[in-house]
Amino acid sequence: MLDTRRDFLRAIGVVTVGAASAAPASAAPAAGAPSPAAASPAAAGDKHRFAMVVDVGKCIGCQACTVSCIYENAVPEDSFRTIVSTYEVEEAGRAAMVMLPRLCNHCTDAPCIPVCPVGATFQRADGIVVVDADKCVGCAYCVQACPYDARFINHVTRKADKCTLCAHRVEAGLLPACVESCVGGARIFGDLEDPKSAVSKLVARGDAKVLKPELGTRPHVFYLGLDERLTGKVEGEPTLWRPSTTEQHT
Repeated sequence: MLDTRRDFLRAIGVVTVGAASAAPASAAPAAGAPSPAAASPAAAGDKHRFAMVVDVGKCIGCQACTVSCIYENAVPEDSFRTIVSTYEVEEAGRAAMVMLPRLCNHCTDAPCIPVCPVGATFQRADGIVVVDADKCVGCAYCVQACPYDARFINHVTRKADKCTLCAHRVEAGLLPACVESCVGGARIFGDLEDPKSAVSKLVARGDAKVLKPELGTRPHVFYLGLDERLTGKVEGEPTLWRPSTTEQHT
């Protein structure tokens, strides 16, 4: 496991070969997290279904998305809302590195919602799943129910937290921080209800995949070019760069 987030940040930009992934550690509801008022369903008549499409072939594993999320949402030490997992796979007899960006899947049938005893976790009319921190009692039932390992208890506030697709930015007409900072343009965000949107057109092609499709949660994070062997990979140990003994003493 990561000793501290500082170790993770040191590892950014350094490719380490290993059959492992960066697991999402506990993250936190940040300054940018939606307030109960902001998290209320969209006004009557508004029809939106926000989603994200990730083009795996364009992801270079730079972790710019992870870092921008941390700063945008004031995520506390040792916590993450989104992260890029790295796997080693065999292709044509050779080892290859595959990147798998991960975040809350904002499922239509989200398993985290019905298990919440106080109704703190709910889905907005636009499809974004959020947590009302004022109601949350930190029981962690939703953390255990999430099949995508995308929820956590904030070690500072003792409340459940997760990716909100930067709902506060979306409400202001902006893109989520991870999308705006993606170096390779691997993350595409938009409204599935809008047939002219990029996400709508990409999903309509029919070749987009989701993680753990057999669960029937109907995720709204879609992947292009996702290796079939990775559709169930949502947990794992991080692949981290560690300084050599010589470097430690220089």
